[in-house]
This record gives sequence, structure tokens and C-alpha cells, in this order.
Amino acid sequence: MRKSVALIVAAGLLVALAGCSSSGGDTASGCTPQATSGAASELVSATGDFETAPKVSFGTPLDAGSSTQVSVLIPGSGKTLPANGIVSGDYTLIDGTTGTTVTATAYDGTTSSTFPISSAGIPGIQKGLACATVGSRVAITMPPADGFGATGNANAGVGATDSLVMVFDIKDAFGVRADGATQPAKAGFPSVALGPDGRPGITVPSGPVPTDLMVTDLKKGDGVAVADGDQVIVQYTAVVWADKSVAASTWTDGTPKLVQASSTADLKTTIVPSLVGETIGSQYIAVVPPSAGYGDTASSDGTIPAGSTLIYVVDVLGILPAAPAQ
Repeated sequence: MRKSVALIVAAGLLVALAGCSSSGGDTASGCTPQATSGAASELVSATGDFETAPKVSFGTPLDAGSSTQVSVLIPGSGKTLPANGIVSGDYTLIDGTTGTTVTATAYDGTTSSTFPISSAGIPGIQKGLACATVGSRVAITMPPADGFGATGNANAGVGATDSLVMVFDIKDAFGVRADGATQPAKAGFPSVALGPDGRPGITVPSGPVPTDLMVTDLKKGDGVAVADGDQVIVQYTAVVWADKSVAASTWTDGTPKLVQASSTADLKTTIVPSLVGETIGSQYIAVVPPSAGYGDTASSDGTIPAGSTLIYVVDVLGILPAAPAQ
């Protein structure tokens, strides 16, 4: 795999791990596709079973027209990938002008490429995958403007006028916000108001600062429960109680994060607290006193002062189990 291309395709990459488990979080219908089938995408065929390396065929040079097109080669019946969601699967990316394979995943049955489609680094990928269904194999054709742009990618051997073809097997899909049932508010916790995109706004109450760890669900998902050691895809915001400053937020960073759930590890290494036992699709709030957080030590980046009580609002989006032992 050419390193430069892998970095572009997987910009915002979460991880490449074993096949995904049940997922939740905003994968409902009502998605608006950003590309349709057309003359270019209908020229692409791919033999081979789903989740196996396909033999891709099309005439070269492929004229991709003026917009990204997508055709379904193997229909899937799973949930819908949101237009700004997270995809997991295997793909082959080909220079549509020369027919040369630019990059491809391993198709080894144990690893997948998992990334937010809005952060793929190639606009046509998001356009072609938006609203696709899990279990599908799709063929996406992209004109240069939706591929590597006006300059192409010299390191990948893709010219400025070269089209791109991608065949993608969609193994799982994750939303970017929790979609569980709203739970009654509990006294003693900060209040949380959600923006239109699901971003939480946290209001810190007046009064004494809690001295014990407190956790409650804001939304309750119906997915599987997170277990110790699971790799979990989350959105989260962390606020310092004392000065109400935002210490960290994936919503600000622009992409969800992969964290490892642990009931025993230090918060400094697990990133978010209290994941174990939460169900996929849930959103919860945790008030973390210094004794359960950073203690008398400040965070390495200085955003969390020593002795801070922290507030976390966490959306639990999906689980990627650890790769099987060799």
C-alpha cells in the first residue's frame, strides 16, 4: 500500500481492527443520497464474494463525467450509513484513467478500515458512500474534482486529469450521535442541551462541587453493552467544573474517537470514564472528582488543572472488538 495514499483515504482514521459488533447512533432512514448511478459507474463490474478481494473490470480510460456516481454491485439489507457517518469495510481504489490499483485493504477477514466518511480526504468517497446499506458492495466513480483535485497525486501516480474508481464492501456503519431513548433528568447533575447536530451544551450548576463519582444516562440505547477491553467509538465533551472551560471535545475536533473501555485503568489513559456497562446508542453524563480523575496532577496539555472535578458527556456509538489472538 502506498503510504501517502493510505493517509489520504484514511484521514480521520479510527482504527483497522476485527469486524465490528452491533452498532447504534443515528443510522435511521431518511438519509439523502449525494450520488446516483450513472453511465460511468454502470461500466464497473467486480467479481468475487462480498468481503473478498474483487476482480474489478472497466474500460480505460474511464470518463467519470462531471460528478461522482455510485452503482450497487451486491445489495445489502443492513442499516443505512448516514451521510456524515462512520463506515467500516474493505475497499479497492483504482486510477480510472490507467486502471492501476492505487491502494486496497487486506480483505483478510479479520481487519477492516474504519473512518468517518466526511474525513476521508477524497470528496467522492463521502458522496458515494452516503446512505449506502450495510452488506452492500458499491462501485464509485469520481471525476478529478471529487478525487485528488486539480493537482492529482504524484506520489500515488494519479495525474491531474485522472478519474478514480473505488469498490467498497460495507461491513458496518455507525452514526455520529447517540440515538437512544431520552431518560428523565436526575437532580444534582449539570444540565445538558443538545444542538441540532447532537453537540452537547453543558451548564454547570451553582452550589457545592460533588466529591463522589456520579454517572447517569441521558439517553438509553438498545445495543450491546460495552465490556472491559472493548474498543469503543465515542463522541465526548469534557468540561472543567471550576471554570466551566472545555478541556476536550470530539465535536470540536470534527471526528469521533476510538477509546478502550476499562473499569480499572486510570482516566488519563482511558480518555473517558465509566464506559463499561453502557449500551451502544446511549449518551451518559459523568461527574468525575479528582480522586477518580487526574488527582493532584494536571493534564499534560494544561487544559485540566490539578485537583479538577470534570464533567463528561459521552455518546456511545459502536464497538470494535479486539483482533483475535494469533
